[in-house]
Amino acid sequence: MDLNRLINMIINTVMRRLVNLGVNKGIDMASGGGKPASAKTPEAQAQARAAKETSRKARQTAKLARRIGKF
Repeated sequence: MDLNRLINMIINTVMRRLVNLGVNKGIDMASGGGKPASAKTPEAQAQARAAKETSRKARQTAKLARRIGKF
């Protein structure tokens, strides 16, 4: 294996992890994950729980799509 191919493999792995991290952070920020729970009303807390569940499902879907995209 030549050096260029090895470097490309390492760069691709690092970039994939950074993109995944960015996608997850963006989904968390969009769902309002940065606010403390004590500052929210009960309705807002219920909405935050629903948004958190939706963001978890979105992350799972994105992960599955990336896994399928490898083929």
